[in-house]
Amino acid sequence: MPVPWEALIPFGLLTAMFGAAGTLLNVSKHAQNLGKSPRYHVDSWDSMMMDRDKRLTGHVRGQKSDTTAPEGFDTNSVWYTETAGLRAYSVPLYYLRWFS
Repeated sequence: MPVPWEALIPFGLLTAMFGAAGTLLNVSKHAQNLGKSPRYHVDSWDSMMMDRDKRLTGHVRGQKSDTTAPEGFDTNSVWYTETAGLRAYSVPLYYLRWFS
């Protein structure tokens, strides 16, 4: 049976486009993660540390070797914001378990 050579051009185009799309997606993911591979199976500890790193460096994947926190680090957490807002309305903190 003869090979339909005219079908190889669209097949080559489709293969090249899927390859280009996959490569661009991979480059985009690495660029968003500061050149590191994406994280999988993130548990609550990892998400808490990622939130801390974001508050320290401004990026989820960023890390610092400096031992001192930047200015305002102690007051820019979600917990501080929630408890300060609740203190403004005089709501006891044990109500937090119902809202979380």
